[in-house]
Amino acid sequence: MMFDRSARVKRHPHPRGVLALLSIPLAAAMVVHAQPASDYPRRPIRILVGFSAGSTADLLPRIAGQRMSEAWGQPVIVDNRPSAGGIVAAEIVAKATPDGHTLLSVSAGHAVSAALYKTLPYDTLKDFAGITRFANVPSILVVAPASGLKSVKDVIALARAKPGTVTYSTPGVGSANHLAGELLKSLAGIEATHVPFKGIPEAMTGAMTGAITFNLSPILNVMPLVSTGKLLALATTTGSRASALPDVPTLAEVGVKGYVFDPWFGILTTARTPRPVVDRLHDEIVRSLALPEVRTRLAALGAEPAPLAPAQFDAHIRSEVEKFRRIVQAANIQVE
Repeated sequence: MMFDRSARVKRHPHPRGVLALLSIPLAAAMVVHAQPASDYPRRPIRILVGFSAGSTADLLPRIAGQRMSEAWGQPVIVDNRPSAGGIVAAEIVAKATPDGHTLLSVSAGHAVSAALYKTLPYDTLKDFAGITRFANVPSILVVAPASGLKSVKDVIALARAKPGTVTYSTPGVGSANHLAGELLKSLAGIEATHVPFKGIPEAMTGAMTGAITFNLSPILNVMPLVSTGKLLALATTTGSRASALPDVPTLAEVGVKGYVFDPWFGILTTARTPRPVVDRLHDEIVRSLALPEVRTRLAALGAEPAPLAPAQFDAHIRSEVEKFRRIVQAANIQVE
């Protein structure tokens, strides 16, 4: 079949008409990409959590997700993918369609992984867009009441008097709790042997039985055991005292100068998600964090609302990655 070039010219006598027709698909694609935030969400929202149900990283998005669903009339589904310290869930979100319908609940461990592993299946700083930080959830330094240790100064004195005898437990090598312990060792100028367990309950049991000198665990896990006298709370890792345990001083207050380790939780989405959609997600989550009933639920978890604007949250994650890299390098922490 021959192509009749003259016939085509007759149909489109003006080149401008051809360009106008060719531009229609491109213009349509641009309209789809730049859909107004008022059209969002158009289908159910999925929040991936790289940890098991019942963890703080799981409970916080469930609280916010309930309010988002009520406000927007779309289901918000929490999808637990507890594997590889959250890396599997993060990879799924990093590769998701950038339309704001796939979100990722993260903890400080998200930045720890970037500092700890030489390679990841995503770029922590380039493949995600920050929506907001949910809250800070303090970790508490605890010991067994029968240990005879009454203060952090007692722990430090023991470490200096009997080198090689002090131990601390965490839920694993490279966990945020591990780095919190290494930061304590560095700033206090002491030696303490890290003993990793398979989870937070097991790590705390080691401290309760006296097999381990001290433990650093999230306040949510600590409060029931402190209230029943099974553990003694000596200090909090955060820059200010925890509102749920106001009588417990910070590590900086008891002499570990410069110590601040604020375990945080937040929510991200895929990079290149339209900014109006990111902003709408941010505004709705921050609105829900201000509701009295939500603040009550957060307080029961020991979580303290600490929202950040999207750009601020991105910057916070960058600074956390750098901080954790310094700790990892100084402690020569290796993971297989």
